[in-house]
Amino acid sequence: MNEPKRSTLLRFALAALASLVWPLAAAAADGPPDPAKVDVWLQMRTHLFGNRPIAIDRGQVVTLRAPPRAQDASIVPISISTHLAQTPERFVRKLYLLIDANPSPLGAVFTFTPESGRADIDTRVRVEDYTWMRAVAELSDGSLYMDQRYVKAAGGCSAPYGTAPDFDAYQPRARIKVDASVAPGEPVLAQLMIQHPNSSGLAKDQMTQLFIPPYFVRTVEVTYTDKLIMTAEVDFTISENPNFRFYFVPKESGELKATVMDTKDRTIATSVQVELATHER
Repeated sequence: MNEPKRSTLLRFALAALASLVWPLAAAAADGPPDPAKVDVWLQMRTHLFGNRPIAIDRGQVVTLRAPPRAQDASIVPISISTHLAQTPERFVRKLYLLIDANPSPLGAVFTFTPESGRADIDTRVRVEDYTWMRAVAELSDGSLYMDQRYVKAAGGCSAPYGTAPDFDAYQPRARIKVDASVAPGEPVLAQLMIQHPNSSGLAKDQMTQLFIPPYFVRTVEVTYTDKLIMTAEVDFTISENPNFRFYFVPKESGELKATVMDTKDRTIATSVQVELATHER
């Protein structure tokens, strides 16, 4: 996987851990704050998108699904779905996941190609405080669309461990699987499961009361028959044992491969051979 030693999103995450510069959002007594006036969002919007207009979407381009009140703030299921066909002429190029009240508000950036078929992502995230959660879709023509949800959850990034694992000896693993039915030229659902602590650096060891060092997945790359499907820049916003569901379009039988890299520069690779369904005449 060719990439800089330190990605933009990783620098955001490490800066957040070092200084915790982003204030947490307090739940207003009379309801959620105005989503357009949250200071963290205004700063992130300017940094990421400048003065480019962002359309507040109503399900025409992008839809974010998240529980209004999370049962477990350290494992909050979310789904980002898009409603455009991924064609070379016009497609969703990037999805940005932002969680205003998290110590690292920019939690993930997913990059897609037309080979993905559908620019959709399901995963699980940590949420530190009551917050607006946002999904911004950037199209290949540069236009931006956003959906947003207010989520009530607290303490997900600093949820305690029982005892800190030995990260130096830890051996992360990954597995990828595909829906049983695979038709040529049609979007097929796949799932990448990564066994990894994804430590935020904000949780304490309950035995020593010392903070457990940060150690998390930072990049993911998925290819099919050596053609790029999706990449992701992520941080400790993603829950322990990261899990991603996504699509790809197979035109022929071949290998679906995922390559994962973490903050210790460890590379975890996994693949599965995909055979297309054939129809007898």
